[in-house]
Amino acid sequence: MHVMNIIAAHNLACPIDNLELVKQENHFRCANGHCFDIARQGYVNLLPVQHKKSKNPGDSKAMVQARTRFLDAGFYQPIAQQLSDIIYQQLSCISAQSHCVFDAGCGEGYYLQQVIAAAGKRDDDTPVAFAAMDISKPAIIDASKRSRQVSWIVGTNSQPPFLPQSVDLIFCVFGFQSFTGFKKVLKPGGKLILVEPGSKHLQELRAIIYAEPSAEKPMQQADSEKDYSLIDTQTQQFEIHLNSNEQIRDLLSMTPHLFRASSKGKACIENMDSLSLSTDIIFSVFEYNPTAS
Repeated sequence: MHVMNIIAAHNLACPIDNLELVKQENHFRCANGHCFDIARQGYVNLLPVQHKKSKNPGDSKAMVQARTRFLDAGFYQPIAQQLSDIIYQQLSCISAQSHCVFDAGCGEGYYLQQVIAAAGKRDDDTPVAFAAMDISKPAIIDASKRSRQVSWIVGTNSQPPFLPQSVDLIFCVFGFQSFTGFKKVLKPGGKLILVEPGSKHLQELRAIIYAEPSAEKPMQQADSEKDYSLIDTQTQQFEIHLNSNEQIRDLLSMTPHLFRASSKGKACIENMDSLSLSTDIIFSVFEYNPTAS
């Protein structure tokens, strides 16, 4: 079995002045004296109040718990498996003394945990630093329980707290994308992997909860960004079968559909004990090559 050489991330930057953060015992500090404590769970909060748009941004504790139950049951394991294959394939194309992989919008950490578990698929022994960030503090508290080898961060993708050009690969699974933010930290030649819903994703659920269901529209717009080039697209479709009302409610609770569903649709969900669903996933791989200004 291939054992991955996981190293600590040494490229964190102060969210206030972008200077390098140096770890000192139980906190990080920049040269200007800004200090950020490492929580007892192992994460660091690098989301200053001026970067918040609400008091408690991101997913609530209830949403995080629903997602944890659903994902840990293995329903989306094929997505994690294909994502892992793509990540290690792309890393093998990046020549460096070490790699930094950034999970942008990591939620409760399921996908990154699966990526690390798939380390045997790697072809090389290049050391890897894993960093994972979410704007939701409850999500990061849960995620930090999954691994002590990951740098878990509360922060925002629009202003990732990393040194410029210090990240080799970013992946974002059903998350908030900030191509401008990602540009700030990706190395030239670095890779961005987006995992998004295709037009038929969970179409059976959407038919129940919406009066007039519409097709899912992928969020990615990086093809219009002149510094990103699309180098690979993969799709994936499979069926999942939910066999309890709790599983159905957990799925609804972990998606944006929870806030958009009609009251009639939510009432229908409350009375369902089984549901078969189609998944439709798009994996887009971009290479970042900044154009000369």
